[in-house]
Amino acid sequence: MAQNRTPVYTCRIFKVFEEDVDLPNGRVSRQSWIDHRPCIAVVPVAPDGRIILIRQYRHPTGGALIEIPAGSIDVGETSVEACVQRELAEETGYQAGRLEKLFEGYLLPGYGNEYMYFYLATDLVRAPLPPDEDEDIACCSVTAAEARAMLRAGEIRDVKTALGLTLALARLEGNTPWGE
Repeated sequence: MAQNRTPVYTCRIFKVFEEDVDLPNGRVSRQSWIDHRPCIAVVPVAPDGRIILIRQYRHPTGGALIEIPAGSIDVGETSVEACVQRELAEETGYQAGRLEKLFEGYLLPGYGNEYMYFYLATDLVRAPLPPDEDEDIACCSVTAAEARAMLRAGEIRDVKTALGLTLALARLEGNTPWGE
């Protein structure tokens, strides 16, 4: 149970709150947390088998990161899959003929409720949408072997991208992500 919730900050993607939380052990703790809209991440695979990645400027990291396309589900968006298709089109210029959910879960449950859905996108067709004005993105494509090498070399430092690629590579090899 929570009480004395105070909004601390609000922007277009998330809100920050502070509140007193009744813990299961009987103690009360003042906690700050981020209320974030659900989001998606997608690993797009071109018809030639190459994985499409993006290089995106991320001010908090001090530069650009190599990532898989991702974004928040817009208010009023009809489904998670609709968000995947929109983000693909905005960030890579493609939409998928086939989407396969790989995983879903909380990203940073210690201080936020951001929930992410991971997808594999195949049977891509050109269908560009205008990019978001606040993004600086360039696309590149790599083979599965190159993606693995980038992970090993530490060239991919974004955790959602590392997880998404690991899950997608396992699936593309005919395995379930968990080796079952």
